[in-house]
Amino acid sequence: MFKKYIVIVVSIVHMGIFGISSASDLDVGMQAPRFELSDQTEAVHKLNGYLGKWVVLYFYPKDDTPGCIKEACAFRDDIAALHNLGVQVFGVSLDSTNSHAEFANKYSLQFPLLADIGGKVANSYGSLTKLGPLKLAKRHTFIIDPEGKLAKIYRSVKPATHSDEVIAEIKKLQN
Repeated sequence: MFKKYIVIVVSIVHMGIFGISSASDLDVGMQAPRFELSDQTEAVHKLNGYLGKWVVLYFYPKDDTPGCIKEACAFRDDIAALHNLGVQVFGVSLDSTNSHAEFANKYSLQFPLLADIGGKVANSYGSLTKLGPLKLAKRHTFIIDPEGKLAKIYRSVKPATHSDEVIAEIKKLQN
């Protein structure tokens, strides 16, 4: 009898009745979940403020860790090409604005790193995970079109080559 209730509760949670989303709940063509977060300079960014532009919203686990450094530096190195395509890039993790400032300064990152300290935005994108008591963002990327809709979702990312992959996809989407 007890196992039966566990199965029911797990099924209810999986269906999202309690507002727990997962990356599989989001799909291309859907409206992107809205956000309002501060970056490493304390500037506030709202997704609504970028309507009319392409947005790359990439979630990453932790500032100044090997995979996150590779991914951030690849976006840094490609930022001119991304800007030429009309793209605004945002990195998002659960780290603080101070941590983001140190990370951005150390690696000369020229794009906003958004501080999702409580993980609310990561959760809305299905990108929140836990390792024991530690909450982290999963390495996911979302390309959002100028109308604020999800144009591409990456649930598996190779940090060193991901920026090139995103650029190629945006070029394809814009044609």
